[in-house]
Amino acid sequence: MRIFDTVNSSIKALTVNKTRTFLTMLGVIIGVFAVVSLVSMVKGVENFIVGQFNSLGSNLIFISPGRAGFNSDPALSFTNNKLDEKHVELIEDNVKDIVAASPSMRLGKTVKYKTKSYYATLVGTNENVRELINVEVDQGRFFTRTDVEAKGKVAILGHKVVEEFFGNTNPLGSNIKIGDGNFVVIGTYKERGGRQDERVIIPYTTMKNVLSIKNISNIVTKAKDANRLELTIKEIELSLLKDLKKEDFTVLSQADILESFKNILNVLSIGLATIAGISLLVGGIGIMNIMLVSVNERIQEIGLRKALGATSRDIGIQFLVEAVFISLLGGIIGLGLGYLVTVISKPWLNAQIPWWAVVLAIGFSTLVGLGFGTYPALKAAKKDPIEALRYE
Repeated sequence: MRIFDTVNSSIKALTVNKTRTFLTMLGVIIGVFAVVSLVSMVKGVENFIVGQFNSLGSNLIFISPGRAGFNSDPALSFTNNKLDEKHVELIEDNVKDIVAASPSMRLGKTVKYKTKSYYATLVGTNENVRELINVEVDQGRFFTRTDVEAKGKVAILGHKVVEEFFGNTNPLGSNIKIGDGNFVVIGTYKERGGRQDERVIIPYTTMKNVLSIKNISNIVTKAKDANRLELTIKEIELSLLKDLKKEDFTVLSQADILESFKNILNVLSIGLATIAGISLLVGGIGIMNIMLVSVNERIQEIGLRKALGATSRDIGIQFLVEAVFISLLGGIIGLGLGYLVTVISKPWLNAQIPWWAVVLAIGFSTLVGLGFGTYPALKAAKKDPIEALRYE
């Protein structure tokens, strides 16, 4: 019952000056809000990347020029790019555990239709890409091996490109301009989400011919059996070593690339949470400062309570409860605001608050209250009741 009375007295003391109580917890609110919202945004980016990779399919293997990786200079890799279409044939001829192989060229390019322009991602590839990355044709058809060999000026449009140029009208048979070449729209592919809908897919041979692109950006292939993925990667490496040196290429599985992205985002998430956590410490200092002011303002109250039988422990607990209550309530409000931002950003970014962020926010808020409220509580508990009653 005594604990209940102490808690009740703490709450009443805080409500006497509501404005000051709110301003005191504002530092904690901002700190927790920053931690939760930033972590949820990073998680949203991770979910987006994972979703984009998963939409491509499974068991994918990527061959990139140079010693590609997150610790290397990508510009250097592409400067020394030795990948060529003959290496696609080399993989197909020597590796039996793959579905197919497809070269990939990528270039940001302005595409024109009549008076309209759209800056799209131009992708040059071959007919095999359909069965590798789940490209589902929505209207018309995909280009064939004949189109690739004939360097046909044909194009497959993504959902956003179709919307920009044609709206609800049928785009099939229309002519679009890419560079100096006129291309016939022979098909569109189903909406995939994100930047994938901003693409225009053409035969890689045509891209080399019309836009004078020499090297392919990478080679994509797909293992038939997920259980033999590592063995398939080794076979691809051995086949490429027949024409290239080891430092001329890198073979990475879909899982390897995803894991690298996740590691980077995890480090970023921890870094942002740490930076935002500094404001929690600032909020804690504010709590200690206000609680010390409160102790000095309530010296006579402390003396009167002790004279009526309250122990030093009761006084200390009351002030400690006040500090924890301010900090914890601020943490809950900050968490609520962070959740609100996460919900609002859901349509644009698949933001998500991980469970550990909730535990961290509430736990750290409580620790801030305990840590920065202990000294004022001890100071209040040590007040002499006689001196306190005499205090003016």
